[in-house]
Amino acid sequence: MEKDKEKQELRGDSSFVMTRRTFLHKTVAAGIAVGAASVGWFPTINTMDIALGAETFKFAWISDTHLYPKDVNTRFVEKAVRAAKEVQAMSPPADFLIFGGDLSQLGERVELELGRDILSEITAKKYFIPGEHDWYLDMGETWRKFFGETPWYFDHKGVRFIGLNTVAWAPDYWTERKLTPKERMAAMATLDSIIAGPWAAVEKEQRQWLNDKALSGISKETPIVLFTHTPLYEYYPPWNFWTRDWKEVLEILKPFKNVTNIHGHTHQVLYNEIGNMRSIGMLATSWPWPYAPTGVPPLTKPMIRVDPGDPFDGVGWSKLTVTDTQRVENEYVMWRKQVFAESPSDRGDADNINQRLTPRIVEF
Repeated sequence: MEKDKEKQELRGDSSFVMTRRTFLHKTVAAGIAVGAASVGWFPTINTMDIALGAETFKFAWISDTHLYPKDVNTRFVEKAVRAAKEVQAMSPPADFLIFGGDLSQLGERVELELGRDILSEITAKKYFIPGEHDWYLDMGETWRKFFGETPWYFDHKGVRFIGLNTVAWAPDYWTERKLTPKERMAAMATLDSIIAGPWAAVEKEQRQWLNDKALSGISKETPIVLFTHTPLYEYYPPWNFWTRDWKEVLEILKPFKNVTNIHGHTHQVLYNEIGNMRSIGMLATSWPWPYAPTGVPPLTKPMIRVDPGDPFDGVGWSKLTVTDTQRVENEYVMWRKQVFAESPSDRGDADNINQRLTPRIVEF
């Protein structure tokens, strides 16, 4: 009986059922979770708890689908299809969808075509930023043909939205090594690849565009939301979980009072604040990465270890609400059914044996 009681306390309220309409974790751009009950480490909130204001609107985010062709891996396809159907079913509908990169796994045309077809079910306006997996087979040629150029910006209900390309700037490691396009892509598709170097960046020309075009002529009170594939801070460089010139980007954004960076790539629940910018890390539909073994920012939540028997565990997509106070609230739509985050055995930071790294001795 005592053990049952302990389990019950770890689980929280047993009357609460996790469904796809319930969201695990609410991140407010100001760093405050408002009016949320708590289950385990994660606050929970239902769509009915969001107070709608005159200028409140919602948009959706999907990223890191990492699609292989259907005959190679159907699980990733099934999860991408599920996310697209759920975004399309949003009521009221999303004002638009952002796809945050890594649509494909190896940049093959068949993978990008498959992703384009899956996302075509969503009738809302769609905006795309690339991931490194989409880019380095043909240096973005097919991506640009299917999804257009990056960077871009647009205004919506008083908010300036900006999409940046943080993946196209790897130092040329392939020419001297005489790598084929597939070998170059294979190096980029490895989490701890040592030969690609610190490839994530905004770069000088795009920083100039950000300053002179995307941010020119608008009030410093205007809310800014930047979409990037990689985080605009130094989270964990050994895995390229950063953008190497993030400090220069923050300097450009410094005059603006309300800046939110929404990024993919890390496949994790993340939240970080530096100066005037709040960063929100997003889930993948494909798989969750473990938290980095060192260098985790203080505000990062421990990751719930996934169930290896459930391919839908630890993944999902996001609904984002821009409130009438011009704050950004993120609601992770996570597909796991139950949460045991207070149990040490279910916390990624408490079981380091699953996060040991083996140095890569030789690459190409």
